[in-house]
Amino acid sequence: MTIAFLFPGQGSQAVGMGKAFYETSPGAKAIFEEANAALGFDLARLAFEGPDGQLAMTANTQPAVLTASVAAATACAERGLRPALTAGHSLGEYAALVVAGALRFADAVRIVRKRGEFMQDAVPVGTGAMAAIMGIELATVEQVCAEAAQGEVVEVANVNSSLQIVIAGHRAAVERAVGLATARGGKMSVMLPVSAPFHCSLMAPAGVKLARELDAIPVADPTIPVVRNVDGGVTRRAQDVRPYLLKQVASPVRWTDCVQRLAGEGATAYVEVGPGRVLSGLLRRIVNGARGQSVEDPAGVDRALAAVAGGS
Repeated sequence: MTIAFLFPGQGSQAVGMGKAFYETSPGAKAIFEEANAALGFDLARLAFEGPDGQLAMTANTQPAVLTASVAAATACAERGLRPALTAGHSLGEYAALVVAGALRFADAVRIVRKRGEFMQDAVPVGTGAMAAIMGIELATVEQVCAEAAQGEVVEVANVNSSLQIVIAGHRAAVERAVGLATARGGKMSVMLPVSAPFHCSLMAPAGVKLARELDAIPVADPTIPVVRNVDGGVTRRAQDVRPYLLKQVASPVRWTDCVQRLAGEGATAYVEVGPGRVLSGLLRRIVNGARGQSVEDPAGVDRALAAVAGGS
């Protein structure tokens, strides 16, 4: 049984996330306390109590989801549930690198707080947008984006499965692309409730600022392979950590490639660690017969351990 941990990204946050681990796992509690100390404010209270609107602000969401995810992984380790491979969706890649020992948690939580600020500042609020395009292939979505651009930016941002693709860019161009996609047979294409157009070229200014932050922190060789978003490749050495995290900011998240690579590297069991169950849902559409176990709370650890023991 070769276990891969999958870590969620922004959008998976929910008020209350991580609280049950904080109350039952010494390691998880220590992670939340380390985040509070690193950031200089009570992140745990924001994650546990909200308010929702404040938690949803990008500069808060990113460190909160990272902390809840690493805390969950720490609670898993206390019970003997550890990964042989790992990957994370967008922001989740930072959790994957922390769990693999490539980044120190305190550094990562400070970096993603900055990353959230830089991504939010890259595009004035209201001028950018993202949309999920369902039911049409990647090549058609790329064609739709090219036609809809009309001098503005609209690009593929996430390839979540063969028929669920997220686009990002200038709001008017994204809206034009949604209209064209619907005309080409796209089902339920919807604008997403996000505060900035992530993973497109409009994020390039955020990458420039992030480079300075990443250059200032130590990076180690991962102890387990980390499959990365940008190209579905595998990070095994410290020197590959920074360049790919920088590229990731303004490049599409190739999640389908990530999961296929995990399978290619030998993963036979998948555990989604942290808030939400989005990645478990996508998993079934990417790898035939694969079932993900989601670990959002201590009961999730019990279920994952039972599933792994049973070989399912």
